[in-house]
Amino acid sequence: MTPAEHAQLALLLEVAGTPKPGNVDRERDFPDLRFEHFLAGAVGSGAGLRAAEADAPVGEAFEEAVAGMSQQEGGNTQFGALLLLVPLVKADDRSPEGVTEVVEATTVEDAAGFYRAFEHVDVAVSDPPEGTDEFDVRRGSDAIPALEEAGLTLYDVMELGADEDGIAHEWTHGFERTFTVAERIEELDGGISARAAQVYLEQLAHEPDTFVAKRHGKKTAESVLVRAQEALQEAREGNPELVTAFAESLVDDGINPGTTADIVAGGLFVALERGVSP
Repeated sequence: MTPAEHAQLALLLEVAGTPKPGNVDRERDFPDLRFEHFLAGAVGSGAGLRAAEADAPVGEAFEEAVAGMSQQEGGNTQFGALLLLVPLVKADDRSPEGVTEVVEATTVEDAAGFYRAFEHVDVAVSDPPEGTDEFDVRRGSDAIPALEEAGLTLYDVMELGADEDGIAHEWTHGFERTFTVAERIEELDGGISARAAQVYLEQLAHEPDTFVAKRHGKKTAESVLVRAQEALQEAREGNPELVTAFAESLVDDGINPGTTADIVAGGLFVALERGVSP
């Protein structure tokens, strides 16, 4: 498979894993966001991922991927995952150094493409850091003149949000969790989507999900982390029922640890590129 095909497969394998507490998986839908929407989003993202593979600029490829992803009724299914996958696909090798070189070389025009992508889907974001309202991503194309005047590259934009957003933090810290996930998937046995679901729970128990923090507050994100730790311990002791109950309770409460899922998708791509085979 090509890198772009591996990226699409990573998106499909990520959503197929179950149980995946709080997220849509093959056994759980949200009222307005279903498993099939994620499948369609993965297929729709293909043109943008192929553009990244062909060495198109990051911003251009990302906007194209998001535009294609958005062509289903569920809305935003994989925005964050694509923000990881596009530079990973574009990198000459699947190493922290290779993808860091890609993201650090982004331009003001890449930032403009990123902002235009917000016009294709609704994305839950926090308020911008104090004093940076002109760079609020919710402004979409209207923010581009301010970006151009300030000379902000896409990497610069990620730096602005790295303290509060897990995907931006990946961009500015060598995709650390992405590669940790890839290594863990390589270590485990069994089907890849099952491995991904296990690593998802491990990551949820390791670090508060920033998407949950944005939507529900930091205290809720911390509570989800503690509950994930308890569920993971029970699973390791041979009692998986608590994981299933935890998964359903988060869905019932509308708590969606989307950042963790996005990072798992990125890790799946790296693992597939390294030779893990479905």
